[in-house]
Amino acid sequence: MKYHVIGLMSGTSLDGLDIAFCEFSDEGNHWTYKIHCAETVPYADHWKDKLSILESGSAFDFVKTDTGFGHLLGSLTRDFINRNNVVPDFIASHGHTIFHQPEKGITSQIGSGSAIAAETGLNVICDFRSLDVALGGQGAPLVPIGDELLFTEYDFCLNIGGFANISSQKDGNRIAYDICPANIVMNHLASMAGSLYDHDGLMAASGTANINLLNSLNALPFYTQPPPKSLGKEWVTEHIQPLLSVSDLTIPDLLSTYCEHIAIQVSHASGNDKNTKMLVTGGGTFNKFLMQRIRHHSVPEIIIPDANTINFKEALIFAFLGVLRRRNEPNCLQSVTGATKDSSGGAIYF
Repeated sequence: MKYHVIGLMSGTSLDGLDIAFCEFSDEGNHWTYKIHCAETVPYADHWKDKLSILESGSAFDFVKTDTGFGHLLGSLTRDFINRNNVVPDFIASHGHTIFHQPEKGITSQIGSGSAIAAETGLNVICDFRSLDVALGGQGAPLVPIGDELLFTEYDFCLNIGGFANISSQKDGNRIAYDICPANIVMNHLASMAGSLYDHDGLMAASGTANINLLNSLNALPFYTQPPPKSLGKEWVTEHIQPLLSVSDLTIPDLLSTYCEHIAIQVSHASGNDKNTKMLVTGGGTFNKFLMQRIRHHSVPEIIIPDANTINFKEALIFAFLGVLRRRNEPNCLQSVTGATKDSSGGAIYF
C-alpha cells in the first residue's frame, strides 16, 4: 500500500519550516520511501521574534500564537501544494516546540492542527509527543522509529539540528537520545557576530578551543546520565548559556570550543567499533569544521547522504509517523523514551 504525505518540521534553531512531499510503500517485510519535492521556507523576522520569546509570554499570547502559527503553517503548505501540483493524502506536522520538560509531564508543540486543516482542506495529524509523555516517557526523540524502519543499513543515525541526537539498535531494541545542544547554541553565537549561522564553520575554524570552557561543558551532569533522556531550550538557558556568558573569549573561540564539545559528545555516543556506519543528517552536517572534528574523534565510518536527505530527513520521518498513526501502529518506542509502553501518538483533524 502506498501513502503520499506532506511532513512539516519546525526546528528549535528557527531556520524555517521544512516541507516535504513524501511517498511511502509497504512492501510487506520492509518499507520504502521517496522524497518527491521539498523546501525550507524561512520565517519572517516577526515570527522568529514571536517564537523565540513565547515561553516567557502570557497564557493568552501562547494560545493566540498557537492558532496564528497553525494558520501560517497551513497557508505555507497550501502554497507548496499549489506550486508543486501534488496531491497528498494528509499532512503530518511536528509543530514548533515551546516547552519540553518531560520530568514535569510537560511538552508543547504549537501550530494548531485545526488551523492547518482549515487552511488546506486536508486531514492533519499533529501533537506526536504528548501521549508518550503522559505514559511517563520523554516524548523524544521521535525519529528513531523511522531510523529503524526506513534506514536499516546504518548502525547509527546521527542528526545535528537544534540538538544533536542519535539512535541505534542494541540487544534487539532501538535506543535513542539527545546527545547535546547543537545549532541552537552555535546559531546564537554566530548571531552575536552579526550572522545567521557560521557558514561552513569558518568562524569556528578561525578560533581556538579553550580547554577550561571545554572541560566545564563536558562535565555537565546530563552527559553521564543513562538514556532515555532528552533536552529542551530551557536546559540550554539553565546550563549552557551561563558557561558561555561568563567567558571573555571571542566568538570564534567560543564556536571552536563548542564544536569540539559536540564532537566529543558524539564520539561518546557512537562507540568504538570500526566496523560500523553512522549516517549524519541535519543542518549541522553542512558545518565543515564541525564534521572535521566529529571525524577526528569518532570511530564509526561517517556517511553523509544527498542534500535532500540531509535537509529533510526529519520532515520525512514525521510524515512517516503520520502513516503509522493512520494505521494505528506504534510510532513511539518505550525503549527510546522510557514510557510504560509503545504508543501510536498524534491528534487527528479531519
